[in-house]
Amino acid sequence: MHDKASLALGVAVMMLSGWGFFSALAWPWKAALFPLVISAPLFFLAAIEVLWALAGPAAKSEAADFKLSDHLPREVTLRRTGLAIGWILGFFAAIVLLGFLVAVPLFVLLYLKLQGREKWGFSMVFTLAVWGLFYALFDRLLHLPFPDGWIQTWIGLT
Repeated sequence: MHDKASLALGVAVMMLSGWGFFSALAWPWKAALFPLVISAPLFFLAAIEVLWALAGPAAKSEAADFKLSDHLPREVTLRRTGLAIGWILGFFAAIVLLGFLVAVPLFVLLYLKLQGREKWGFSMVFTLAVWGLFYALFDRLLHLPFPDGWIQTWIGLT
């Protein structure tokens, strides 16, 4: 069962990263740089996973079957996995609704406060540092055009 899931996931990731790579080729160079740099290695890593899944049990070893959550109860593992998926989906929703320049610092601040239970001082300084680096690198240095969020568009801020 594990081999079938790995094979299906590997093929799906190969297809998505291949589509992302070839779609980005039609974009302006600055906009295409990030998807090209990410999708090419992702495609090859997924291809390795597919080959590994196709090789079957002969290519497997004890290290390949190592599981980080064997020592934890199933409920704890499922809760932590669900929580991680929730944070990822929340970040995606914030990007779509608020745009990158608002979603990144909001996500960092909320994650530090709610999940990390950090103090306000550390959370604010770290959030400002992350936002500053993000803004300086992607907006000022690379001039990447980030689309506005849906909410900004709906209320006419753009």
